[in-house]
Amino acid sequence: MCSLKKNSLFVIVPALNEEKNIGPTVEMVREAAKIKFGECHIAIFNDGSRDRTGEVAERLAKSFSNLQVIHHDHPKGLGYCYKEGVRLADCEYVIMVPGDNEGLKTSFEKIFSFTGQAEIVIPHTSNPYVRPVLRRLISSCFVLLLNALFKLRLRYYNGCVLHRTEIINSIEIKTDSFAYQAEALIKLIRKGRSYVEVGVPIQERPTGNSKAFRLKNVKNVVTAIWNLVGDIYG
Repeated sequence: MCSLKKNSLFVIVPALNEEKNIGPTVEMVREAAKIKFGECHIAIFNDGSRDRTGEVAERLAKSFSNLQVIHHDHPKGLGYCYKEGVRLADCEYVIMVPGDNEGLKTSFEKIFSFTGQAEIVIPHTSNPYVRPVLRRLISSCFVLLLNALFKLRLRYYNGCVLHRTEIINSIEIKTDSFAYQAEALIKLIRKGRSYVEVGVPIQERPTGNSKAFRLKNVKNVVTAIWNLVGDIYG
């Protein structure tokens, strides 16, 4: 485990049926972190995968001493993985990077280069056209809705946000859904925490499909937003 020394980074990597993507994701983020942080600590959450994701993750753990694997016997959700990862984080900074291999090394190097300029570094996708039209439309509506509801002007709520660990630990994230980061950002920014937004490109995921728009996930996100409105304005 890495220490609480300055410029230490804890990376949470959730993976659900990502046997072909988890390895490249880990290698990418390790390389991207070296310039700013040196070696980072990585926690892979095998979130109830039915393929060989768990086996691949365990092999990676044998190759890197600063990598640990947590197995879930069934999918518990991105928000659950994030909160569990934050509880484990003993580094100055924490970020979650999905194990779908959509991230680019240069993009994460850019995110990490903003470390220290604000308490929160919020990336937004600079090349959204690599994603399907329907996904882009839903994403845009989601951002517009949250900005209207909570009087904010963020460009994106679901990116790989870099937090100071002590800051993200200052709030309670209630949802286990895909809306976990939106809840965190809304609560922190409304408390006056400083942030900077940075545009970064992504790549189309090499294999597999996004799980964000499954009916169960959509329902959980709607519930999370409804509950958040009650928390903020109730």
